[in-house]
Amino acid sequence: MSKLTGWWKNRSTAGKVELYTRGSFYLFVILEVLSFGLTPLVAAAAERTSYVVPLALFLMMCAHAALCGVLSSRALHWVVGRRERPTRLAVATALVTAGCILAVLVLRTTEGSEATVAPTMVAGLAWFTSGALVLCLKSVRRMWYVAASAAVATGLAALGLGMPAAKALGYAVGVLLGGLFFGATCGFSGWLLRTVYELDRSREVQARLAVAEERLRFGRDLHDVMGRNLAVIALKSELAVQLARRERPEAVDQMIEVQRIARESQREVRDVVRGYREADLAVELEGARGVLSAAGMDCRVDFRPDRELPSEVQSALGWVVREATTNVLRHGDAQRCRIRLTAPESGPVTLVVENDGAPEAPAGPPGSGLAGLRERLAVLEGTLEAGLVGDGRFRLRAEIPGPRLDGLEVRA
Repeated sequence: MSKLTGWWKNRSTAGKVELYTRGSFYLFVILEVLSFGLTPLVAAAAERTSYVVPLALFLMMCAHAALCGVLSSRALHWVVGRRERPTRLAVATALVTAGCILAVLVLRTTEGSEATVAPTMVAGLAWFTSGALVLCLKSVRRMWYVAASAAVATGLAALGLGMPAAKALGYAVGVLLGGLFFGATCGFSGWLLRTVYELDRSREVQARLAVAEERLRFGRDLHDVMGRNLAVIALKSELAVQLARRERPEAVDQMIEVQRIARESQREVRDVVRGYREADLAVELEGARGVLSAAGMDCRVDFRPDRELPSEVQSALGWVVREATTNVLRHGDAQRCRIRLTAPESGPVTLVVENDGAPEAPAGPPGSGLAGLRERLAVLEGTLEAGLVGDGRFRLRAEIPGPRLDGLEVRA
């Protein structure tokens, strides 16, 4: 069963919306053939007339439906940014549709047997073409022009072929109303698909910006620490060189001062790195809630410890929360995420991060994030478990045993 449903579960929300949208437009091809292409054949069977012309009209409708299907498919590729706008194909489709409508109207004026099927076929040709053309446009105003132009052209063609004004107006009104409905439906589908993909890309960009911001912070802190000290070291070293060339004993004092500043710089760099590596658990939990909520997820955090946790434990669990949040943003398509931390007065501390929308198979090679977390927890004799738990849910569980916690608290 998982193999049968994996092709759907392993897709992101954007992929699912695109698949659903494409399926709807492919269904339009079948709908046009069954609803409008079979009309002349049914009429010929009812009137018991020749099938030559009805069969030709049926084949014409099949070719037109296939052409609209190809145009819709390429237009959807353009909507999601995979290829250029299919302008030439859209123009060709409009011209082919105009020729087909003109042919049906000519048969309407020359063949009395086609009087009952002509309005239906003209409507089908114009409606489905309007929907496909709207997908190739971004401006809403231009989308409205598609149905209006088709209605005016159809009415003028009917008048030019000698039809009464009332019938020509009926053709124009029918094409206009149906074209507006199909145009609005297809335009909304294209807008929805474009919006979903933009949200998906913005979520990925948000995760990258969070990483870049952290790197900038670390680089800024490191520059603040090392910039001044390196300038002083360079200045004192130059002074020591000048004094040494003059055989002045003060050169030794200057080099001793350089050595002191260098050791102080080493200590300050270690402090910066230690502060970068140590994560505050409460801050990370609140940050995870904010980031995931901003990404459109329902994130709930349950953090009510019964005792105060040592700094080493908070740092390790804070990194677990940080890595889990990054994985939720980058992998899968989660809608809900639950973060639960339990720290009883006696017993192990447990952190569980669970989200839905996880793919059954990883999208790429395994990273080093979970391996790094296991190394951090191993220092505290902790364990880390991560994997699917069914129904597209992914669970990450970190646990630090109670005896290890007691030992850290005693030392503190």
